[in-house]
Amino acid sequence: MDEQRTHARRATEPRRSLAVGAVIGAAVMAAIDEIVFHQILHWHHFYDRSSDGVALLSDGLLHTAELLALVAGFVLFADLRRRDALSPAHARAGLLLGLGAFQLFDGIVDHKLLRLHQIRYGVDVTPYDWAWNLAGLALLLVGAALSVRAARRGPRTP
Repeated sequence: MDEQRTHARRATEPRRSLAVGAVIGAAVMAAIDEIVFHQILHWHHFYDRSSDGVALLSDGLLHTAELLALVAGFVLFADLRRRDALSPAHARAGLLLGLGAFQLFDGIVDHKLLRLHQIRYGVDVTPYDWAWNLAGLALLLVGAALSVRAARRGPRTP
């Protein structure tokens, strides 16, 4: 009975490790976007189709959401580690999947479909769009490849 409890306690959770990594990855990419492009470079705000006050408010809401996602992701990550249920390879794959998914979603949905904002204004955005979306796609593909490799090797692969 004790052996079963020990085994159950140490069983890794690959899917949860992948999901936790993805949450942290999406939050990190949102933070990079918010800090670099919104605050340091002043290239755009999250919502540029209204007043400066609304643009600043939208950035604050994005920043709040990314911080909440980071805290939730790290709490869930700590829980996996505490229970010795973390699959590091799946978590790394999830991190890259989250990074790429956020960037590609932002580039396609926010920039082009919803037109909430563009990467830059007053210039030809085509090279910026290609760079943004291809970088997101590359992160997503590397994350997918790492996820497949982690699944083949098993949950305990470091």
